[in-house]
Amino acid sequence: MREICPNGAAVREFTAKMNNMKKLTSQVAVVTGASRGIGAAIAKRLAADGARVVVNYCRTEQAALEVVSAIQALGSEAIAVKADIADHTQIQRLFLTTLEHFGRLDILVNNAGVFEMRPIEQIDAAHYAATFDVNVRGVLFACQEAARHFGSEGGRIINLSSVAARLAMPAGSVHVASKAAVEAITRCLAVELGARGITVNAVAPGATETDIAKWQPPELREQIINATALGRIGKPEDIADVIAFLASDQARWITGKTIGVDGGYQA
Repeated sequence: MREICPNGAAVREFTAKMNNMKKLTSQVAVVTGASRGIGAAIAKRLAADGARVVVNYCRTEQAALEVVSAIQALGSEAIAVKADIADHTQIQRLFLTTLEHFGRLDILVNNAGVFEMRPIEQIDAAHYAATFDVNVRGVLFACQEAARHFGSEGGRIINLSSVAARLAMPAGSVHVASKAAVEAITRCLAVELGARGITVNAVAPGATETDIAKWQPPELREQIINATALGRIGKPEDIADVIAFLASDQARWITGKTIGVDGGYQA
């Protein structure tokens, strides 16, 4: 058996192999809405694969700083950047801050979103604008900024849709339409940006254990579980693992797709 000297070539070889296992080493990822829930899980998962992460938040600074601390504990770098994704100027500032701090951009995860169900009688212009400004316009202009700042080697854009995009949900017309729009943007940009080495995909989670899920009536939760092949509610880490795959070189031949991550949910 070869003796491993603490300062020897064997240790350097082992360290190099371990670094290679971190598929996103040296890459920089922006994750919008990353202070909690699915976004926080995504930020930490990308960091575990070696990425340096920009943790975007809008209101919950302390939660964002806790995600940054968790990433630093993993041995990676992270910063928290406040930006309202509904505001084009703040989106631009988010990406400029990323470049100023890290000097590059490789991955964008459009996770920030709003969710509110309203029957048709209660829908008004403010509700429509609040939903589409974040879920659609914010996604579109964040994609635009990412495409401007990716390097010559290309990049990865991953948008968060929802299983709802393909469901007929009472009181869900505005929300469902916004997520269907995200999937349309994903398909179009995949074709438009493919020649530049930029892949654009979407992930459509099913019901997931987040703050929103806590407000679900027990009977609705049970109904969802019964309609899910794997017999449980999803966890943020279930979604983050798929996004980490799409961000990696292993997904280099996938673009323009929406991947359902819903445990086999059948409405």
